[in-house]
This record gives sequence, C-alpha cells and structure tokens, in this order.
Amino acid sequence: MKTADFDYDLPRELIAQHPPTERDAARMLVLNPSDGSFRHATIRRLPGFLEPGDLLVLNDSRVLPARLLGRRRDGGEAEVLLLRPVDGGRGRWQALIRPARRLEAGAQVVFEHSPLSISVEVRHGETATVRLDGVPDPLQEVRRIGEMPTPPYVRERLVDQARYQTVFAREEGSAAAPTAGLHFTTDLLKAVRDRGVNLAFVTLHVGLDTFQPVRADDPSQHPIHREWFRIDEAAAHAINETRRRGKRVVAVGTTCVRALESAATGDGVRAGEDWTNLLILPGHRFSVVDAMITNFHLPKSTLLMLVSAFAGREPVLAAYAEAIRERYRFYSFGDCMLIMSRAS
Repeated sequence: MKTADFDYDLPRELIAQHPPTERDAARMLVLNPSDGSFRHATIRRLPGFLEPGDLLVLNDSRVLPARLLGRRRDGGEAEVLLLRPVDGGRGRWQALIRPARRLEAGAQVVFEHSPLSISVEVRHGETATVRLDGVPDPLQEVRRIGEMPTPPYVRERLVDQARYQTVFAREEGSAAAPTAGLHFTTDLLKAVRDRGVNLAFVTLHVGLDTFQPVRADDPSQHPIHREWFRIDEAAAHAINETRRRGKRVVAVGTTCVRALESAATGDGVRAGEDWTNLLILPGHRFSVVDAMITNFHLPKSTLLMLVSAFAGREPVLAAYAEAIRERYRFYSFGDCMLIMSRAS
C-alpha cells in the first residue's frame, strides 16, 4: 500500500467554495461496497435508507471562530489561528501563525478595534505557543473578533459564519467543522427520528491537521494528529444497545468513526474521554461502525484512506470517479456519500 494509491484528479471547479443555499440541499451518492453499486439521491432522502432501530451518531463539537487577522508591530499583516489551549484556555494556546518567518519568539500581533494582543512565546515552524493578553476574558474577545477557520481550498469569504457550524453544535473546541454534519437541519433530524431511528451525540474536537496531506510514501509512516474526544454514558449505552439488538450504528463523518473506533471494547464502546491518534488505513478491522455518511475528501488524505478502509479502495475510487462525472461538489461545503455497510 502506497500513498499514491489514494490519488485522483479533481477539476478545480468542483471544489465547493460556499455552502448550498439550504443546508439539506446536498446530493448524496449511495455506495454499496458489497457489489460496488451506487445510486444517486439527496441527503433529504436519508431516512429512507435507514431502518427502524438503527442509530445515527453525530459529532456535536462546536467550532471556535479562531482565525484572527491583525498586524505586527512593524505594521505588516499577520494571521493567528488558535488550534488548542495549552493551559485550559486561560491565555496560552497552540496556534498556526502567518507569516511564520516574521513572527519569531517575542513578536506581538495587535488587532484593530480590540485591546487583545497576542505574543509569540515559542515558535515551532509554522505553529507556535502564543499568549493572549489585554482583556480579562481572552476567549470571549476571540469569539467577538474572530472568523471561522475555513480550509485553505475555500477561497471565497464565508458570508454567514453560522454555516460552518452544525445545527446541533454544543461544546466549543474544534478548529475545523465536522463537515458531514453540516447537511443536517432540525427537520431532517426529526424525519430521521420519525423513521424510528435513534440519535446519539459524541464529541470530538477536530484539529486542522485533519487536512494535512500524507507526504510519506508509506501512509503508515504518517505522523497522525491527536484529537480529544468524549463519549458519555448515554451515548455509550445507545451504541451498545443498538449493537446488541443487531441494528446498525451509522456514523456521521470520519470524526465520529475515529471516536467510536478509538473507544471500541470488542463488544461495543466504553464511555469516557481520551485523546486519539488512531490512524485508520485499509486492513483496519472495524468494531463499532456499520454504515457511514461522509463528504468527499482530498486526494492522498488520511480521511480518504479511512473511507477506503471502510468500503474498499476500489469501490471508493470508482464512486469518486462517478461523482466527478456527475459534477458533484467536493470537500467541506460539498455533497456527501452514504456508505451502506462496511466492506466484507
């Protein structure tokens, strides 16, 4: 297995630059890995592909609007993207800084119309440990002046910041949205429940490293990122009961897959919180997830490898080729896939 095995050519115009007009307007390619067949549908038709007693699991992490645009003391532009707190969010953060070469230790970034200042304590390449000063509640000020950290392939400005947030987002902590969940509306969730499908929520705070391409020829040598997750007692009970009854656990997004498979016990999942650095590649034996809803992912990414581990590399790449032929929209603001079951 080589990283190049997960490459494909995507026309640039298929990279979605903005959300659809309506959240639940996405097209949905339905893949059956057992025979490689696929159907074309929309996310609004999702309830019809689920069975009563199935469990839909969603990630309720909330994105922090942590992209801060300011200026250096010499007047030059600077960008600080907060990734994760170093001291529980009390003022010190790990951050992505730009331009890194002009933001050495001791450099300071200030912001127009805000008393907030950010000082670089230690630089680590393009990331740094930074300190937030100048206001009694730095995080509240970040929420006031910050922008959503949309991925670099989204070049258009996001007009409605709420569209990079799921309707069920609860606990703040992600540096990127769990994008498969962006398609859901309260009406769609109600339709899922009306079908007799149960819902459960887990929390996994998405890090920006999730978008990093795999540069090693052997993907198993890729330094996988760590992400914090929690599965509470209610969610663990719902998941374990669903499996006991022989019904399907349907994960919404690769973030849910990582959380569930990281907490696997052999006959279900354990409740609790932890950090996961689980790298799911073809050959992984899935213990919890039976079906998956996911967006279309970047070539040679760990996310595409995870989906290929679930459904098989050949069926997934064939489905991607079909999506390209049919002019589906790709990546964070794009359309989605429903993978009906794991590959045997």
